[in-house]
Amino acid sequence: MNFVTTLRVALRALRTNLLRSILTMLGIIIGVGAVIAMIAVGAGAQERVADQIRGLGSNLIIVMSGNLTSGGVRMGGGSGWTLTEDDAAALAAEIPGVVAAPMLRGGAQIVFGNANWSTTVYGTTQDYLDARGWALTVGRSFETAEMTSASKVALIGDTVARQLFADANPVEQTIRIKKVPFEVIGLLEKKGQSMAGQDQDDLILIPISTARKRVLGSGNQAKQRAVGSLVVSVADGFDAAVAQQQMGELLRQRHRLGNTQEDDFNIRNLSEVLQAQEASSRAMSLLLAAIASVSLLVGGIGIMNIMLVSVTERTREIGVRLAIGALEREVLLQFLVEAVVLAALGGLIGIALATVASIALARLMQIPYAFDASINLLAFGFSAAIGVVFGYFPARRAARLDPIEALRHE
Repeated sequence: MNFVTTLRVALRALRTNLLRSILTMLGIIIGVGAVIAMIAVGAGAQERVADQIRGLGSNLIIVMSGNLTSGGVRMGGGSGWTLTEDDAAALAAEIPGVVAAPMLRGGAQIVFGNANWSTTVYGTTQDYLDARGWALTVGRSFETAEMTSASKVALIGDTVARQLFADANPVEQTIRIKKVPFEVIGLLEKKGQSMAGQDQDDLILIPISTARKRVLGSGNQAKQRAVGSLVVSVADGFDAAVAQQQMGELLRQRHRLGNTQEDDFNIRNLSEVLQAQEASSRAMSLLLAAIASVSLLVGGIGIMNIMLVSVTERTREIGVRLAIGALEREVLLQFLVEAVVLAALGGLIGIALATVASIALARLMQIPYAFDASINLLAFGFSAAIGVVFGYFPARRAARLDPIEALRHE
C-alpha cells in the first residue's frame, strides 16, 4: 500500500468518527492558537516600545535640575534651577558624541484668528531637534541670528497645527503666545504618544532667549541663564553609559560640589527605561507562551488516548488486514498517519484562529500586529511532531496485534 492510499484510508477512518476527531483536535487547536497569539501580541508590544525609543531619539538622556532647600525644608526634585545654558554648552564641548540643548518649559494659551488652544511651550535651541532626532515636515529651524536677537519665531507640533489651522499650511502664519505675536517658521514631524501616554505633538518650540525674555522667564533666571532641564543625546558609536558618567562628573565639577555633597541635578536615561520595559514585555510574552504550550502537551495526550480507543474498536479490521497479507509497517503507517493528520489539521486551524485573535487583540491593545511566518511554520511543524510522538505507541500496538487473536475479538 503506497502512501497516498494510506492517507486516503486514514482520512476515511477520521471522517467516520468526525465529532470525535474534532474533539481530539481541540487540544492542539487551543495550544497552537494560544502560543501563536501570545507570541504575536508580545512581538507587537515590543515593536511599540521600539517605536517609542525611535520617537524619543537616539540614546536620549534628560538632566533635571535638583532640589531646593529653604529654611531647612527640602523641596522636591526640579524645585531649584540649578542648571544653566552654559552647562549645556560645556557638555556638548567636552564630552565626545554628545549633543545638549537647554530647555525652559511652561504652559500658554495660543491664539490664531478665532481659534485658540492651550499647550506647552518650550524655550530651547536648534540642538533640541538634533537631540530628539526630530525632523520638520515643512519650513525651517531656528537660525543663529534669531537665537541671539530673541526673535519671535516658533516651531509648532502636529496637534497644535491641527487645532489652530486644520489642514492649512501654518508656515508664515502669525500666532499669539500670551498675547505676544510669533511667526510660525516650521511644522514638526508627527511623533505620537510617549511611553507615558502623553501627546508629544502638543507643543510649541521657541528660541530660549525669546522664551526667557518675553514668555516664560523671570528676571533672576535671565541673569543666571538658568534652565529647568537639559536634553542630551549620545551619538551612535559612543557608549551612553560612559557619557552619562562623564556628564555627572563634569556637572559636579562645574557646580563646585564637594565629595560629601549630593548632586544638585538628576540624570535620567530614557532609552534604558524603555529597553527595560521591552525586556519585561519579552519575558512576559515568553512566559505566557510557555504556559499556553502546555495545551499542546494535553492535546498530544488526547490524541494518544483516542488512537488507543480507535485501535481497540478496530481490532477485527486490523486482524483482517494482517490475515490477508498486510505488513506490520503498513498498519503502523496507517494509524501513524491518522494521528499526524489529526495533529497537523488541528495546527492549521489553530494558526488560522490565532491570526484572527492576534489582529483583534492588537487593535484592542492599540499595538502593531506583528506577523511572523517562521513562528507559524514552527508551530505547525511542532503540532505535526506531536502527532508522530503521541501516535507512535497506538500505531505500534496496532501493528503488533496477533491476526488470529484480533479476528476473535468481539
